[in-house]
This record gives sequence, C-alpha cells and structure tokens, in this order.
Amino acid sequence: MNPHEDEDSEHGEVFLDEDDVVQVIPVDDEELPDRDDDLDSDVDHEEADDSMHTFTGHSDELYAVACSPTDATLVATGGKDDKGFLWRIGSADLNLELQGHKDTVSTLGFSYDGRYLASGSFDGIIQIWDTSLGNLKCTLEGPQGSVEWIKWHPRGYLILAGSEDSNVWMWNAEKNAYLNMFSGHSSAVTCGDFTPDGKSICTGSDDQSLRIWNPKTGQSIHVVRGHPYHTDGLTCMSITSDSAFAITGAKDSSVHMVNITTGKVISSLLAHSDSIECISLSSSYPWAATGSIDQKLIIWDLQRSSPRCTCDHEEGVTCLVWLGTTQYIATGCVDGKVRIWNSLSGDCAQTFNGHLDVVQALAVSADGNSLVSVSNDHTARVFGISEFR
Repeated sequence: MNPHEDEDSEHGEVFLDEDDVVQVIPVDDEELPDRDDDLDSDVDHEEADDSMHTFTGHSDELYAVACSPTDATLVATGGKDDKGFLWRIGSADLNLELQGHKDTVSTLGFSYDGRYLASGSFDGIIQIWDTSLGNLKCTLEGPQGSVEWIKWHPRGYLILAGSEDSNVWMWNAEKNAYLNMFSGHSSAVTCGDFTPDGKSICTGSDDQSLRIWNPKTGQSIHVVRGHPYHTDGLTCMSITSDSAFAITGAKDSSVHMVNITTGKVISSLLAHSDSIECISLSSSYPWAATGSIDQKLIIWDLQRSSPRCTCDHEEGVTCLVWLGTTQYIATGCVDGKVRIWNSLSGDCAQTFNGHLDVVQALAVSADGNSLVSVSNDHTARVFGISEFR
C-alpha cells in the first residue's frame, strides 16, 4: 500500500512528494505542439477540384482568357510570364505558344468570325494571329505605354486598343494598317469598345471621364465627367445591344448609365461600397450585373434603376460573365472560387473549386458547355456548365 494513500484521498491525486522532485523545468505553453496540428499532419488533405480540364502551360499569374466564337474547344490565355497560348479544351494536341511579347500579355480577343486572335501586352505591342494556320499574321505598333484592352469591330477586322499612354488606337488588322489615334484623355484608357452597330466608340479613363468618339473622323463627340458622374478612375464598361447606352463602373463604387447619343447621365446605380471590377449586360433581360471588391454581385433592373438581387461572396468579385442567353451568371472571386448564380432568384446554383488563388478572368465556349477561368495560381481551368444552358 502507498504510505501516502490516506493523505492523497484528502487532497486529491498526488504522485510525487516535494522530496522526490529533482528539478523543475518551466515550459511555455506556446511551444507545445497543438494536438489538432498533429492530427492534421497525419491526414493528407487534398483541395477539391471540380474542373474537367486544366491547362498548365504558363509559369506565372494569368490575367487574360478568350474563347473562340466559332470553335467550341479553342481557347487563348495570357499572363505575367510574357506568354500567350492557343490550346484546345480536353486535348494536348494543340498547344501553340504565342511568342514575341516582351512583357505581360494583358488582353486577348478573337475576331467576330474566329479567324484572327489579337494579343495585347504591357510592351505596347499587339500581335495578330491566324487561328487556322497557327502563325503570326502581323504586329501592330504605336502605343507608347502598356496595352490595357483590345476590342474587335463587331462585323469586321478593325481593332481598337486602349493604352496607358492616354490614347486609343485603331488599326485594320487584316491589312496591317494603322488607321487612327484618338487623343483627349489625360490618363490611362482603362476600358472601351465599339458600339454594337459599329458607328461609335466609347472609352473610359483613369481621368474619371467617358468619351464618345466618331470612328471615321477620330473626333470626340461627347465628354462625360463631373457631377453626377464618377469621382475616381473608370474600371469597366458595357454597351447595350441597341447601341443606345453605356454602363460604366469606377473605383469610387458607383455605376452610371450614359445616353451615347446625348452624352448625358440618365441614371446612377448606387449600392456598392468599393471599387467596381466588372460589368456585363444580359442578352435576354433588361438587366446589368456588376461585381465589386465589396464582395457583392448585384443584378440591376435597368428599367427601374434598382437592384433586383444581391449575391454575397466571401471575398471580392473580380470578373463575371453571363452564360449565353440564360438567366445564369458566373463570377470569379479573390477566394479562388468560381460561382454560378441564378439571376432570377439570386441563389448560388453551383460553386466550382480548383483554383488556389485569385480568379482573374472568365470566358464561355461557343457551344455554352464550358466555362474557362484563369488565375494567379498559374493555371487555366475548364468547368462543365452544360446543365445551365
């Protein structure tokens, strides 16, 4: 029997007398291993990946993606590794590197018929690629700063580009001919496009203004700035299918609708609380979708100039795209997730996992079966969306 048994029963369990203690060693609790950490180390946790195809040709962050309007499997991607690639969904057979750029490939776009692909870079150069032959057709030069965006004419081979040099440039890509330079902005031209009828050009700038141009004369028809317009640099824009209105977003969290014919602001869509990163218009409903760093996607009823629904994200929304003529819209997020939303209900219909970093851009294949996303994690991923057609 333990000689201290009676004493132990009165004072709780005691295993050592003071005389038995040889040395006391202090231990900091923070230095002790966490039991949960030990458990985690024993289990190999694999990140979920819902993609049906992953393109890993790039060696750095990706910023741009475009899907051919006529070939359902043809995709172009570009990024910080100064490279662009032309590849096919689900196939390793075609993997054409778009060589020649000396800086980040920031923007990509196919011509209306898919015949040509344009790649724009921070090196101020635009390259035109023949997609059927897989070779470089020509190089378009002029900008003295990085190429921020490129847009093709809706029915021809004219190409428009906005530059960090404050100018907008236009070429005939098929003839490799410089046509015009549109000067008037006082800072980087961050967004722009031809109107769908091809009769006007709209461009937005870091100088807080929207300019409407005559593409034939190069003259600025209207300049939109000041109250009640944006108070910080414009970031994105979209033009209605009837060429009547431009919807613009800016760093100041505001969205405005401008009458292209008059140059007047006709409504202001105010509900976001941080920079607007992306805007897109539905082709089936009189609705606009806006995504913001404030972690929200908002679907707007343009006829009432009011939100239809707000879709909350865990982190900032960086890019979005409508899935064809459906009510569904896809968003890319800072958290690496790609989400599909039902614009009628505001519900999240699907969350796609796979990326490990910020999703920078999205594009939909010509047949509407595939959604392609590019990320800072150096990959492009393809997700199946046929159920949302």
